[in-house]
Amino acid sequence: MTKIKFLLSLVILAVFYSCSDTNVIQNLPEDTETAAPVPGYFKKRVLIEDYTGTWCGNCTRVAYAIDQMYEQSDKVVSIAIHNGNDPYHFANYQPLKDMILPPGVDLELPQSRLNRTIVWTSPEPFNLAQAKALTGNNAGLGLALASTVAEDGTVNLDVNMKFAQNYTGLKLVVYVLENHLIHSQANYTTYFGNINPVPTYEHNHVLRQNITDLLGDAITESTTAGQTVTKSFSFAMPTSVSNPANVSFVAILVNSDNLALNARAADKNEIQEFEQNP
Repeated sequence: MTKIKFLLSLVILAVFYSCSDTNVIQNLPEDTETAAPVPGYFKKRVLIEDYTGTWCGNCTRVAYAIDQMYEQSDKVVSIAIHNGNDPYHFANYQPLKDMILPPGVDLELPQSRLNRTIVWTSPEPFNLAQAKALTGNNAGLGLALASTVAEDGTVNLDVNMKFAQNYTGLKLVVYVLENHLIHSQANYTTYFGNINPVPTYEHNHVLRQNITDLLGDAITESTTAGQTVTKSFSFAMPTSVSNPANVSFVAILVNSDNLALNARAADKNEIQEFEQNP
């Protein structure tokens, strides 16, 4: 009987100390490209940021790799950030340059990053597996966008965020992109018909304007498991957009180290649902 009481005391003490411990460890599901979907978690997309230019003959190598990614996966979001003597030059690129390169290092193109901070190993068309490995079925957070574009050009955009696990220090990045821009593209590669220049090259996912800070606005609301947060934006169609019919929007959730945890793109006037596993 004394032995039983002693064992019971040990059990009670173990329970007490475990309950008083403030370090909560979440049982997180495997989040790899081939892991089975876990109920309540979200589709995980890889973000590809392509620092490029119409004058950059080697940039078609990255563009070809991105095209291949879209053909082979439905878990891709890409952004083309044009730089230099280029009709689509994104003037406010400096914070992005500072994010991906050490101080004083020139922005030599092409540059490509996965999930904002991971170097996509060159030659990118032969390293699609690196990008695919960053996709999955069990992201701990998901995004759903809803937009309307009025006749006067006013854009109303809701970015909905939902959480399956606890997060702190998150930031939200929101961009306006433009698609179907036709312009000559220098090409020093054998891709795209081995033609230099490609006279009627179609430029897609071109960054036109940031709606939040380029590195993200802090999310001050609760981002714990089970919470849903909505951020609403209203703004005029950017003057840099050539054809408002071809705009799209991208929302990215990043952590305090600027690593993208998930991203999603949406066409104008599209109302999305969360890509949450049943």
